[in-house]
Formats: sequence, C-alpha cells, structure tokens
Amino acid sequence: MDEALLRSLTPGVLSVLVRRGADFAAAEDAVQDALVEAVRVWPADPPRDAKGWLVTVAWRRFLDATRADASRRRREDRVEEEPAPGPSPAVDDTLQLYFLCAHPSLTPSSAVALTLRAVGGLTTRQIARAYLVPEATMAQRISRAKRTLSGVRFDQPGDVSTVLRVLYLVFNEGYSGEVDLAAEAIRLTRQLAAAIDHPEVAGLLALMLLHHARRATRTAPDGSLVPLAEQDRGRWDTASIAEGVRILQAALARDRLGEFQAQAAIAALHADARTAEETDWVQIVEWYDELARLTQSPVVRLNRAVAIGEADGPRAGLAALAALDDSLPRHTAVAAYLHERDGDLTTAARLYAEAAHKAPDLAERDHLTRQAARLNARRRP
Repeated sequence: MDEALLRSLTPGVLSVLVRRGADFAAAEDAVQDALVEAVRVWPADPPRDAKGWLVTVAWRRFLDATRADASRRRREDRVEEEPAPGPSPAVDDTLQLYFLCAHPSLTPSSAVALTLRAVGGLTTRQIARAYLVPEATMAQRISRAKRTLSGVRFDQPGDVSTVLRVLYLVFNEGYSGEVDLAAEAIRLTRQLAAAIDHPEVAGLLALMLLHHARRATRTAPDGSLVPLAEQDRGRWDTASIAEGVRILQAALARDRLGEFQAQAAIAALHADARTAEETDWVQIVEWYDELARLTQSPVVRLNRAVAIGEADGPRAGLAALAALDDSLPRHTAVAAYLHERDGDLTTAARLYAEAAHKAPDLAERDHLTRQAARLNARRRP
C-alpha cells in the first residue's frame, strides 16, 4: 500500500466533499473512513482511478452518516443521488483547504491544529509535539475545532498569517519529523507567493529554502544529529541558498518587517558564513532582538541567549539565560552548552544528562547523551 499516494490524494478528496455540501468535520470523518477501506481493499483489488474511488467511497460514507443523524436530515433534501464513479478533475485544492481551515470562527491555534490534522496528514501526537503540549490536550483542541466548524458556511476563509503559521509547522515536521512534508510545504508556499504580493509570504519561502538547503547535512549516516557548527558546508545546496537570499532581500527592501523575514535573515547569516568560526554572531543577536520584539516569544529569547554566548562570551549568554524560565523546552540543553563553553565541564555534563531525559525525540536524546558521555570521559584521570 502506497501511503504517500493516500496522503497526497487526501486534500483533493476532502475538498470535493466540502464543495458538494459536506460540513468539514463530517467530510474529514468520511475521508478517514475511505482511507481505511482503501488500505483494506486496494492490495488485492487496486482501482484504476484512485482519487475517483476515494471520492465515491467517502461520499457514500458521508451520506450514510448524514442519514443516520436526524439533526442533519435537511441535507438529504439537497442530495438527490450519489455521484457516479469516475475520474475526478486533477485540481490541486490543498492551498484552498488551508485557507478554509483558517476559518474566522476558530482561534488561530485551533485553526493551525485542525489544518495540520485534516490537510497536512500529521497525527495528533506529532501536532502536540510541535505545540509542546500533551497529546490529550491537542486531541481535545482538534475535537473542539471540528465541532465549531460543524454546519458553518465556508464563505469566509481565514487570513494569511494563520495559513503561513500552518505551512511553517508542516515544513518543520517534514524537516525533522517522521513524515516528509517539507517539499510539499515549500511547493504550497511557492503557490501562495505567486498568488499574493505579501512580504511575509516571501519571508517564509526564503526561510524554508535556506533551512532546506542544509537538510542533507543535518544527520550522519547512522541517523545521529549533526550540530550546525559541525555540518559539511560544502554539501549545502547553494542554489537554494542563493534563491532564498534573493527572495529575502526583495522582501526586506519593502520595509514591512515580519517574524518570518527576521528568521530568514538569521538563517541567511548562517548560510553566508564559509565556516562556523566566520559566523557574524553580532548581527544575529541584532536580528534576534528584532524577532523578540515582533513575537514576544520566550523560545526566541532562548535562542538569543545562545547567540549572545557566541557573540559576547558564554558568561554573557548564561546571564541572558538566567532571565528566562528554566522550564522552557531545551533550556537545560542550552545551559549545558554555555557551561561547557565556559569551561565548567562537571556542570555541563550533568546538565546534558538532564536535558537528555527531557528530549522530545530519540535523535535529540541520543545526541545529548553522547555529549554528556564525551564530557565525563574528558574529566576522568
């Protein structure tokens, strides 16, 4: 069973059901039922037209659910017959669905979560990890969003800023997670950049390209993480870097700075350095100052503490870190790194071990465990 094919077809099938009158929550349930049926049936009897098959089965499931629900019998009057099986138009409705999911009746956080689940193909666990909340909390948030959208009209799509946030989260999950969605996020952001003239859309596209350019060097052959300073810069995708910088420069020239442009500027400074030692950390700190002003994000301030430690020395970084809540994700790992830079290997090793226990995934936990073991080995006589 080609799971990638099923994921790629899901947005189009969902869009067809919504256009035919299904409310979003019922349509998503029907599509999920159709996917389950496809997994069961296709290995023995693959259809000639995969999307047409899914549309037909999903629509039947939707009709069955509608007829079973007395409160929705009004929809039956508008449904005279099931659509005939057959080829469906080869239209990419994914970006449209992103805007529909960002409905004004939802809070931005709920809209993002629902879109990631229904259109992006992420699991509730993956979305919860992106939001840094428990899986049960995220499941409740998505369920509430579905209930909110049940029966509403989709003639008021959401705003660009919510769609951009969803696209960035999809990219990040594809870049570092279990489902490869990074290329799809870039493709959709290119479509959005071609459709609307918005500096933050350009800023997000530049940021994605600059990060994606380093993708091949972020992990070793054994799957272990490779920190930025240790990556083989000769393997970075220079064409993507050049395109990202060009797009960013054009966006910045419009003097309408937003958070994605600021993040892209930081990524561009890293990409511009031929070696880790040549990184312009002073400029990076200045861009983090702008980013902190724009977002008020404690995670941004955590990254800023690292940059200050590089620009002004580890003790300056530790001072900046001391002003932050030590319960922040990766706070302990940052403290370990800065203490190591300051020469306090005992404290650094202890903190690396603590950070490993808090790591959100196996790759990061293994990396931090190796850092602790490395320092402990150096301290032995």
